[in-house]
Amino acid sequence: MDRPDLSYVVKEFQASVAVKQRILEDPRFMQQVTDMGHLLIDCYAEGHKLMVAGNGGSAADAQHIAAEFVSRFNFDRPGLPALALTTDTSILTAVGNDYGYDQLFRRQIEANGVGGDVFLGISTSGNSPNILQALEAARLKGIMTFGLTGKTGGKMRELCDYCLCVPSEATPRIQEAHILVGHTLCAMVERALFEAPTIS
Repeated sequence: MDRPDLSYVVKEFQASVAVKQRILEDPRFMQQVTDMGHLLIDCYAEGHKLMVAGNGGSAADAQHIAAEFVSRFNFDRPGLPALALTTDTSILTAVGNDYGYDQLFRRQIEANGVGGDVFLGISTSGNSPNILQALEAARLKGIMTFGLTGKTGGKMRELCDYCLCVPSEATPRIQEAHILVGHTLCAMVERALFEAPTIS
C-alpha cells in the first residue's frame, strides 16, 4: 500500500487555495456574489424565502446552506426561512416514483415557491436534469434564480439570473468554492438584517 505523504496533502490544500485565488482575482465573479447577496437581502426584507437543491455532494451543500440561514451563522438572531429541497424522503420518493427523478425539485417549487422567493440550484456540471427543470419552474413562477456550478456553467448558465461558474473542472474544488459562496451570502444577509452583538 502506497500511502500519500505530506507533499500530497500540501498539494491538495494548494489546489483548493489556487481556485479561490482565481475567483478572488475575477472582478465579475466577485461582483456577482455581491449582487446576489443584495438580492437575497431584499428577498428576506420583503418576507420571502430561499430554496436550495442539488444532487449528491451538492445535496449536502444545499442542506448545509439552508441550515445556516434557518439556525444561525456568525451570531444569534431570528431564523430565516430557507428550504433544502433534498431532505423529505416521502416527497422525494413519491415524486421520483410518480413523475421521475428529473421532476424532484420542479414539483416542490411548483408547490411551495412564490414570486419573490429565490431558488439556488447547485450542480458541479451545470447539466443535472432535475436542477434544470427546477430552474425552468422557478422562472415561470417569477422566482429569482441563482446557480452554483463549475467552469463551463453547462446548460444552467442560460437558465439562471445569476450563475457563478467556479473556474475548475475538479468536483472537490468546485464544491469547496460553492460552500464559501454560500457562507458569504449568509453572512451578508445576517449582517444587513440584524445587529451583530458588540464584543467587549
